[in-house]
Amino acid sequence: MHTHIIPKNMPNWTEKFGYGKFIHLEHNLDNSANMMQGGNFFRRIEENCWNDKQRITEYEKFNTQVQVVCTIPVLFSYWAKPKDCLELSEFLNDHIAALIQEYPKNYIGLATIPMQDSEIAIKELERAKSIGLVGIQIGSNINDENLSEEKFFPIFEACERLGMAVLIHPWQMMGFGSMEKYWLPWLVGMPAETSRAACSMIFGGVLERLPNLRICFSHAGGSFLPTIGRIEHGFNSRPDLVAVDNPINPRDYIGKFWVDCITHDIEALKYILALQGSKRVCLGSDYPFPLGDLEIGKFITESNLDEEVITDIFSNSTLEWLNLDAKLFI
Repeated sequence: MHTHIIPKNMPNWTEKFGYGKFIHLEHNLDNSANMMQGGNFFRRIEENCWNDKQRITEYEKFNTQVQVVCTIPVLFSYWAKPKDCLELSEFLNDHIAALIQEYPKNYIGLATIPMQDSEIAIKELERAKSIGLVGIQIGSNINDENLSEEKFFPIFEACERLGMAVLIHPWQMMGFGSMEKYWLPWLVGMPAETSRAACSMIFGGVLERLPNLRICFSHAGGSFLPTIGRIEHGFNSRPDLVAVDNPINPRDYIGKFWVDCITHDIEALKYILALQGSKRVCLGSDYPFPLGDLEIGKFITESNLDEEVITDIFSNSTLEWLNLDAKLFI
């Protein structure tokens, strides 16, 4: 339920719009491609980032039939002019919609929307639902503003109204410029960003005001669940600083949202399961990127977890998060 995809061919948005560092692809002779950020090299990716048939074949090796796909976070482009971000979002969402139409038994789609403009974002959210997408993926912050900002609440309200699930993915990691060595933004910044998002939505009252909003925090919730004791203690010891918008203990929200299982460590996953329960932990992979679980669920199948728990992780939890029936894929 957590994989990334990109269209094989995209316009050079930087040239088209005349500004910024939008992502486009430059394909190589070995079937790889360079992700270019404006005119600068960003990342080298392999064919399984866009080859729909290859992805299905690679998943079959791990007895996995269905994958939830969403864009690569660097394509969010929240910094862009809203109308330009909308055009990019429409292009990416139409690509995913076409994919799930062609392979309805293999793909489920999440949209991206221009979060920097709530009115435009809601219109694209509604359109995304109309073309068959079942939720959205958004960043852990929007141009360094927390998800608790009131300007974003109408978007979450619309997601609840429309029954659209929300996947929150870390991006634009805090402290990026001061800790680039050792890949620390990805190893340290990403878990912190996810906790930032969870704390913001809880302390800001978003989850309290929208109890039927189906939220999933990626990468097992980042550092939120492992540090819930500290977070709760801060809430209790300094309510004047923490409980200013929501008087409910943050621990009370555990089990009211979903997380994926990407821990790369079975003992860490068991801790997450003890807190969340198996019906709130989904099978994530972050495929096809190397920091993800590219042997999909192998560390879980090789564990001593009960079969019922494994079944919840591998399918039931995701189906409930997305409000889908397993019969659609049989």
